[in-house]
Amino acid sequence: MTTENTDKSKTNIAIITGGSRGLGRNTAIHLARRGVDTILTYHSNRAEAEGAVAEIGSLGRKAVALQLDAGDVASFDAFISEVSRALRQNWGRDRFDFLVNNAGMGYHAAFTETTEAEFDKLYNVHLKGVYFLTQKLLPHLGDGGRIVNISSGLARFSFPGSSAYAVMKGAIEVLTRYLAKELGSRGIAVNTVAPGAIQTDFSGGIVRDNPELNNLVASMTALGRAGLPDDIGPMIASLLSQDNRWVNAQRIEVSGGMVL
Repeated sequence: MTTENTDKSKTNIAIITGGSRGLGRNTAIHLARRGVDTILTYHSNRAEAEGAVAEIGSLGRKAVALQLDAGDVASFDAFISEVSRALRQNWGRDRFDFLVNNAGMGYHAAFTETTEAEFDKLYNVHLKGVYFLTQKLLPHLGDGGRIVNISSGLARFSFPGSSAYAVMKGAIEVLTRYLAKELGSRGIAVNTVAPGAIQTDFSGGIVRDNPELNNLVASMTALGRAGLPDDIGPMIASLLSQDNRWVNAQRIEVSGGMVL
């Protein structure tokens, strides 16, 4: 059974959904520093994606940006074709090594005010999309590969107004364990990374740009501050490496110790 790409002449390639910004971009940068190339996806902002590609290129690594609506399952077959084309044209291969299911958006509303339409939007991106995109990518993921699914600290602790989002992330954590069990025969390790509150543009920059919320997060966190992208990207990059080859089916919270 293959446990990892041990051919040092062969570059590892990661697919990172939502890799043009925020935690996805930070992960791509830290993977590049470890010698990993990336296919990153973006929803609509092509210029932002091209900026991420250029930043990775400045580190001496290769990156390709592909458009993807992570909540539109009907579009996935066309996306897979684009992935196959990118792999052949840029790396002369038909397989990649790492998948990071990162794409998503936030939603804040009380349980009593959450609409069916918003619930469905979260479901399509955070659960249904992850489930079926992973399924369709599996034939192109090399044996001995790695999958990281992004969850949230909100799947462990409760914060008013986050029930719908947290429900999706809780389901992703269950999916991670099932994938680890079913894909183990191919040597594929699957784990969940659950960030705490991070200062990015996620959900309109609510943690980064709202001093009151930022201070509240800091007061709830053992290490005394809100998280930064550089607290998360290096951890995911490390989890994908040979250093963590025996970590599998785990939920790893990266929150600085929120709500202990």
